[in-house]
Amino acid sequence: MTKLLTLAAMIALPTVAAVAQAPMAAPTYVMKAGAGDQYEIQSSRLLLTSTKNAKLRSFASMMVTDHTKSTADVKAAAIRAGLHPAPPKLDAMGTKNVAALRAATGTARDRLYVEQQKSAHQRALTLHQTYAQSGTAAPLKTVAASIAPVVQTHITELSTM
Repeated sequence: MTKLLTLAAMIALPTVAAVAQAPMAAPTYVMKAGAGDQYEIQSSRLLLTSTKNAKLRSFASMMVTDHTKSTADVKAAAIRAGLHPAPPKLDAMGTKNVAALRAATGTARDRLYVEQQKSAHQRALTLHQTYAQSGTAAPLKTVAASIAPVVQTHITELSTM
């Protein structure tokens, strides 16, 4: 019985690996990039209404500017790729994170914002790097490759907070 289960697992393993490495569809990339940008913009605007920390204010302002630009860049690339992207919206995690930020106040909000930003930017970096390497639409691959270094800059900045 153990040999049979081992054999079944070995046969299934290449299938699991193939699914894990399948290129992301262009509409999925556009949706995920837009959701990530919306989280960055909304959370940063919320922080700007309350923080007294000058460094965080500067960072949050940069997030609004940079992620507004990346949304526009992804939308333009999607149109060049023949897609008709819907306006971006928060995903479930972004909605949950923004709600948690709304519930927090003062320096607790500042700390939560930085913690969330670190995690969100790691996800964004993986998304853009992966699509740049193995995406299915050339205009989107190009824009993903141009966004990844900007996200890396944000991660570097966050490491000092």
